[in-house]
Amino acid sequence: MAAATSSSSSSSSSAAAAGSGPPPPPPPKILLAKPGSGPVGSTVAKFSRSGGGEDESVVLRSRLPPVGSLNLLSDSWDFHTDRILPFLTENTDFTVISIIGPTSVGKSTILNELYGFNESSPGMLPPFTMQSEETRALARHCTTGIELRISAERLILLDTQPLFSPSILAEMIRPDGSSSVSVLNGESLSADLAHELMGIQLGVFLVSISHVLLVVSEGVHDINMWHLMLTVDLLKHGIPDPSLLTASHSHGSNPGQDKENKDILQEPAEEFLASPLFIHTKLRDQYLSPRSITQLRQALSQYFSSSSFGVKFQNTMRKHSDSSGSDTRTDDLGSEGPKLFVLPNKSEDDSQRAQYGSYISMLEQLRNQILSMNCQPFAKTVSERDWLRNSARIWELVKRSPVIAEYSRTLQSSGLFRR
Repeated sequence: MAAATSSSSSSSSSAAAAGSGPPPPPPPKILLAKPGSGPVGSTVAKFSRSGGGEDESVVLRSRLPPVGSLNLLSDSWDFHTDRILPFLTENTDFTVISIIGPTSVGKSTILNELYGFNESSPGMLPPFTMQSEETRALARHCTTGIELRISAERLILLDTQPLFSPSILAEMIRPDGSSSVSVLNGESLSADLAHELMGIQLGVFLVSISHVLLVVSEGVHDINMWHLMLTVDLLKHGIPDPSLLTASHSHGSNPGQDKENKDILQEPAEEFLASPLFIHTKLRDQYLSPRSITQLRQALSQYFSSSSFGVKFQNTMRKHSDSSGSDTRTDDLGSEGPKLFVLPNKSEDDSQRAQYGSYISMLEQLRNQILSMNCQPFAKTVSERDWLRNSARIWELVKRSPVIAEYSRTLQSSGLFRR
């Protein structure tokens, strides 16, 4: 699809050049689906997991994204921009929507709905790979690092690897128990501690570069993602939004640039945080009653009442109330505090759930709710391309964050993780 787009762009440019006036800019490319991984990438990945004292350079090469990959963040925990940059433009009217959560909660399904993918279209692959029965039976994950797609509406959609995933941990653990992935700027850590920090770093990164962050949990009793987001709120200090870095320093940084980085970071009037939407999926019928949903919203509001997410929501609603002249503390989702949405468990026959809404109708409502959210803009106007370059720089700041490093040492000294 990308090749076809490039071809049509060049032909239109040639036609314009033949006439009068400057040629129109080429239309933006759209990432439609994940290209298939070639046999070379599979062979290298298989070789990298083989036993023995393989050369570090071989391991490094094996962790580079395969040709055709749309990974923004690879499984080596490195940021890659070269393959994504051609699909971005100088457009400044775009929205970044990211998603985070454990495995099998429907993250890819939600993003495919936001993208506008129609399952009934013959021969079309979904933009984000969904877990198959075989993958589920083998307890494997579909997404590694961060996968990026761009919709026709210039929605930049970011899918992340599952959190708390045993298959992620199994791939990164060495025979001696250490991590094969450097998550803290080269510091050697045990695999279980590195695995714990991965989720925190993803959360800190995504709330720094996204307009909307979808936090997905399964059922009504799993609050692990709530706890993670409180930790993210605690450790985000010192990470700016992408518009507050100069383009010349947004890529190719190294640890020796710390002093210089302090000079190029600009203090925002208000700390930037992506607007979170907490989504609980696969709810059983007994938990879809208005009373149950109200109780869940109240619990969510109380849980985050003293966090930045709760304070940000209260400030947003207060500003909206002041500008409209009316009390608007209750929003479209009918709650005070961080926003919540629930999705029922998908079944073959949704007719019995008509009183609460079918799975398909609720998924459509979720899409409408996300696209209509009032989000905090970046401090300054930034183009898609500069957003990508500066996001790469922010990722380096996250990996070198002294706050996260101190938290890692605290976890290490707690005795809960292998040394």
